[in-house]
Amino acid sequence: MSRPSWDEYFMQIVDAVASRATCNRGKSGAIIVKDKRILTTGYVGAPIGLPHCDEAGHLMMKHLNEDGTISEHCVRTTHAEQNAIVQAAANGVAIKGATLYCTMEPCMVCAKMIINAGIVKVVCKKRYHSGKITRDFFEQAGIELLVLDDCVMEYDEK
Repeated sequence: MSRPSWDEYFMQIVDAVASRATCNRGKSGAIIVKDKRILTTGYVGAPIGLPHCDEAGHLMMKHLNEDGTISEHCVRTTHAEQNAIVQAAANGVAIKGATLYCTMEPCMVCAKMIINAGIVKVVCKKRYHSGKITRDFFEQAGIELLVLDDCVMEYDEK
C-alpha cells in the first residue's frame, strides 16, 4: 500500500468533512491547512440555529450563469469554504499564508473571502460550473489554484 501525498491525504479528510453536509444537492467540505496541520474545517450547512435543508427542504433561487444559462441554487446554506474561514475567525485561528482544500472550485463570493483572508493556495477536487471568475480573481491575487480532476462538479437535483 502506497502512502498518499499530502494533497491526497488532505482531500480524503475533505471527503470526511463533506459527509456532515446538510444540503444533499452539493455535499461539499473544506479544510484550511498550514505547515501540514489542519487549522479549521467547514461543510455546507445552514447558519447556526437555523433549519437545515435535510429538515426544512431547499431554499431555491434562480442564478444567471456566466454563459447566459439560468440554473437553480439552494441558498439556505453557507458554503464549506465560508464556514471554514468563519470558524477560524470565531476561534482566533490565524489562516494567513494557509492552503484551503475543498470539494470544488470556490464560487466568486468564497474566492473573495479566500483572497481577503490571506490564503495563498487552493486545492480542489473538481471544477465549478461558474469558476471562470474565481480563476481570474485568483490569478490577479497571486493565489495558486490546483484542480485535481478537470471535470465539472455535478449536483444532485433533488
